Amino acid sequence: YAELAGLPAITGLYTSIMCLLAYALFGPSRILVLGPDSSLGPMIAATILPLVGADGDPAKAVALASMLAILVSAFMIAAGAAKLGFVADLFSKPTQIGYMNGLALTILVGQLPKLFGFSVDADGFIDELRGFVQGLVDGDTLPAALAVGVAGLAVILVLNKVAPKIPGVLVAVVGAIIASVVFSLGDEGVSLVGTLPQGFPPFTIPGVAWRDLGLLVAGALGITLVSLTDTISTSSAFAARTGQEVDANQEMIGIGTANLAAGLFQGFPVSTSGSRTAVAEQAGAKSQLTGVVGAAAIVAMLLVAPGLMRNLPQPVLASV
Repeated sequence: YAELAGLPAITGLYTSIMCLLAYALFGPSRILVLGPDSSLGPMIAATILPLVGADGDPAKAVALASMLAILVSAFMIAAGAAKLGFVADLFSKPTQIGYMNGLALTILVGQLPKLFGFSVDADGFIDELRGFVQGLVDGDTLPAALAVGVAGLAVILVLNKVAPKIPGVLVAVVGAIIASVVFSLGDEGVSLVGTLPQGFPPFTIPGVAWRDLGLLVAGALGITLVSLTDTISTSSAFAARTGQEVDANQEMIGIGTANLAAGLFQGFPVSTSGSRTAVAEQAGAKSQLTGVVGAAAIVAMLLVAPGLMRNLPQPVLASV
């Protein structure tokens, strides 16, 4: 997602850490998971890349993206303080159900190419589906990738059915790493996660030129609107499934503080992650402690064991 936004890949992890911690403190939803989002990536890129210039300076790109997150934070918190959360009341139950089904189909189609061992350069449900089918027709499927991905999916489904107390996702991930080493799946062409960069981002107040603020403000307004709509839709849909109620005004403030935290630690704008929220729900998450543990795990890997996940096959992430 960071690369989709025109930023160094490591900034995606920095963003994930800070937004999870901030939302755990200020967000009202017990289960909602925030993070970098595919719908925001192109919007971030469209805003900052014209300002970065021909030299493509990564440091400048990060500073611009961080300022963009801070501006989104300001707009979100202002909207929450102004009690504009009534937008949540406009989403009917059929709309929520349709959104969840659409979200499920979008996630499914987006992950299928990775499960089959190839990638699709497309944007949007129809284009991604067409690209996946074309990849199958062209014979792009990698048998080793499909085998490990399907095996991971089987482990998750079977354990969820026969032993729901056992974390099937964790078992599948650990098993896939072991299989990757034993069978040298990387040598068979299976895409692996690879070694993560080491270290933690320092607290940074991004410095940008005054002349760049106009485009950044315009981009931040667009990102705020998309993030707000996505967040309210997702939180309402998941709340309806668990019998909870959505505090839309506090939700805006929670998203705003998450963006502020990301912007102050070399991150970029974030929104609700439907796929990660679904994974959290599937794993039995009951509170935002899930996000705190997730953030702590990322920090631990970056500081202590950046190579821990290097042999994890990408198809298994697709099965998750």
